[in-house]
Amino acid sequence: MLRTSMMAACLALFTLNAAHAGEVGEDGLHREPWFSVTFKDIAEDIKSAAAEGKRLVIIYEQRGCIYCKEMHEKVLSDPEVRDYVQKNFMVVEYNLFGDEEVTDLDGTKLTEKTAARKWGFMFTPTIVFLPETAPQNTTVRDAAVATMPGAFKKGTFLDLFHWVREKKYETGESFPNYHIRMSKDRAASAND
Repeated sequence: MLRTSMMAACLALFTLNAAHAGEVGEDGLHREPWFSVTFKDIAEDIKSAAAEGKRLVIIYEQRGCIYCKEMHEKVLSDPEVRDYVQKNFMVVEYNLFGDEEVTDLDGTKLTEKTAARKWGFMFTPTIVFLPETAPQNTTVRDAAVATMPGAFKKGTFLDLFHWVREKKYETGESFPNYHIRMSKDRAASAND
């Protein structure tokens, strides 16, 4: 009886954690329920994000990407990360090999996969942070204030989102220096 109860409790805990790790869509991409679904018109998405007091973030992923899966299961499912990103950023997911139409900031209409090639994105996940206002006659690649190619652990991931939200790219403090400073602050707090 006790053994059955323990197994049921473990199964319930596993199911609860898996539910917070996002779902896998028909396209094979992991997706958080709070990701935004848009027409992928970058200028319009920047305006929509700004209207909500947020910044636009594009996440490129692909079917079968083990690093994307890890990002969803270990980073985006973390309540601290999820709550901060959801509160401050509008996240739109793109498929590295997708055929959905995308409108670049220069007005060019592309597919997700041709946009990835144009912007030079080859790895997944790739997270692209856009400016608060949509510049004209440029590309996402040139307008991006930061790009994170690859999967990182919670500290680096969250620090980059804070660095962008705090506009540290305008102050001259590089992300590596910011991340080192924040890591030291976390270590000092842990020792208190």
